Amino acid sequence: MKIYLDMVGCRLNQSEIETYAQHFQAAGHTLTADPAEADLAVVNTCTVTVAAAADSRKMIRRLARKGAGQIVVTGCWAALEPQKAAQLSGVSKVIPNTEKATLVPDILGLERNFFDSVSLERALIPGPRTRTRAVIKAQDGCDNRCTFCITTIARGKGRSVPVGEILRDIRIALRGGAQEVVLTGVHLGSWGQDFDIPMALHDLVETILVQTDVLRLRLSSIEPWDVEDPLIKLLTFPRVARHLHLPLQSGCAATLRRMARKITPPDYAALLDRVRAAVPDVAITTDVMVGFPGETEENFAKSLAFIREMNFAGGHTFTYSARPGTVAAEMPDQVPHPLRKERNAKMRQTLAASSAKYRQRFVGCKLDTLWENATNLDGGGWELRGLTDNYLHVRAESSQNLWNQITPVQLTAATGRGMEGKIVN
Repeated sequence: MKIYLDMVGCRLNQSEIETYAQHFQAAGHTLTADPAEADLAVVNTCTVTVAAAADSRKMIRRLARKGAGQIVVTGCWAALEPQKAAQLSGVSKVIPNTEKATLVPDILGLERNFFDSVSLERALIPGPRTRTRAVIKAQDGCDNRCTFCITTIARGKGRSVPVGEILRDIRIALRGGAQEVVLTGVHLGSWGQDFDIPMALHDLVETILVQTDVLRLRLSSIEPWDVEDPLIKLLTFPRVARHLHLPLQSGCAATLRRMARKITPPDYAALLDRVRAAVPDVAITTDVMVGFPGETEENFAKSLAFIREMNFAGGHTFTYSARPGTVAAEMPDQVPHPLRKERNAKMRQTLAASSAKYRQRFVGCKLDTLWENATNLDGGGWELRGLTDNYLHVRAESSQNLWNQITPVQLTAATGRGMEGKIVN
């Protein structure tokens, strides 16, 4: 069969479809970038916001219109609304999150442990989901109870992937040519806490550095209360990316309490001071939510001022989206939608200014860049776009196609959202 894979949402969803790609390929099937020629399409859905749920439905409808033979739906939106997913045109099966680990053998009618004894190789997903960086699932689910979050309901309680499985997946990625590995999870910072003999995320990182040859190891989103000094120390290691994504959600203490976040603005600021003292050029990025129920003008002003003060290297701004089944959806004083959008624009401007200030620091510096995209230029040569370890997006031109290679680059200018660079020896 020809298989088309796609997803909406987070890096964890990306990691899962990369695993499906390995499994389908190992079972003798072919991956395709064109849903029109696919005998089977698999969509990994998301429901973190109303927009993400809508995008999931749009993707399924688009694949049906394109003529995909069968459509199998899984992921968080499908887990919460399986009947609606099943009713969409072209959908032949809905697989809940609890069974998505065995999605491929279940579809193909194989034993659920079939791939345990099969030699797997990395399979790049053709089309828009091709990634140079290998996204490795280290953890799933979450035991936090943030009042806005539907993911805890959709993904279930926190579960850590055993060390041996993570090392196996990383070695598969490295054999397949991956230069960078990204560890991901719903609550990555909790990794190892559910083992009979508890471990910590820094234990996993140390094990990976010792037992694999990974050139660059990056951590995806980590809750700030999970960042301990041993983990900070590891950011000083050359093979660990100098980048932490630490979701804050609000710079206002009162809003954070209503969100049930386990952090206060002073504690968050102190954490950033500790990280920057250990790793001066570290990129710290964040997530910020605006328009949370009960957020007054004063609350928003405090949040905006705090975000400005933290000098982030970048971040994502989310407009609060009420998700049925969450505590926040039932809270009084819901903020009007036009006001939410207005606040979103102001917060995005603030984060953009912080990002520009961070990038400007590196003009004239030489940094190693992993080239993730290569486009052939009409006049000859290649336009390359890639990422430094401290999360700077770089553009450069080259006479060679350096896709999926790490090369040193002299950063010559900070642009609207990234950096211009010149490849050097």
